[in-house]
Amino acid sequence: MADVSITPANVLFGDKAYVRHGISGEAIEAGDAVYLDQADNKIKLGDNNATGKKRCDGIALNGSATGQPIAYQSSGDITIGGTLVPGMTYYLSATPGGLMPEADLAAGMNSIVIGVAKSASVLSLNIKDTGVTISGE
Repeated sequence: MADVSITPANVLFGDKAYVRHGISGEAIEAGDAVYLDQADNKIKLGDNNATGKKRCDGIALNGSATGQPIAYQSSGDITIGGTLVPGMTYYLSATPGGLMPEADLAAGMNSIVIGVAKSASVLSLNIKDTGVTISGE
């Protein structure tokens, strides 16, 4: 499988959305998985196998250049702007800002759950860092 191909213009917050705001620490597109970097208080792209970036606090709702305002959703339903498999769990990808299906988890990656697909377009966000790094066994 591959990362979810997201069309930023189609990303929309949904039912029971909890939206946060911040300042972007790098270029971000709507639909990217992001985290709040405690070192500089900026929003950055999550990446499940990059040191210091193995986090996710939400999904960006708008695009933003470095230093510009950004809104991101941390819970609730989100129309992700890509095609999902209903019932499938999605994880933070090794591609910065990406989302991937569980089948793509590989050795060395952290298992960071983003949510479960409610339909082919809606993801129910329930972000959870399991604290588990996938072993190579």
